[in-house]
Amino acid sequence: MPKIKSYEFGKIVVDDQFYNQDLVLSNTKVYSGWWRREGHRVVLDDLIEILEKEEPEVLIVGKGYYGYMEIDETLKAYLREKNIELVSGKTGDVWKEFNKLTEEGRKVVAAFHLTC
Repeated sequence: MPKIKSYEFGKIVVDDQFYNQDLVLSNTKVYSGWWRREGHRVVLDDLIEILEKEEPEVLIVGKGYYGYMEIDETLKAYLREKNIELVSGKTGDVWKEFNKLTEEGRKVVAAFHLTC
């Protein structure tokens, strides 16, 4: 199970592996190099494949160091329809929630924007 060790502007350490690009994590996998079609907005199409594959109970969205990334209504509507809890905020404020929830045995997907 991936465990986040640290985060600072532009970089995150997962299981002693350093990443400097946005990424998505699940209980079992690191999806590195996560790319969004609209840059500072995350839409359903940006995560649908991973959400359908992983079937999480919780989606954590780290909206960047300053929290500038927005979550589109299409994604929020999908999460409501599938009864997936959404936890979002500045990446520095929410990354520890991934470790906490996975240690509790919850199925989690976390999408982290690492810069602004």
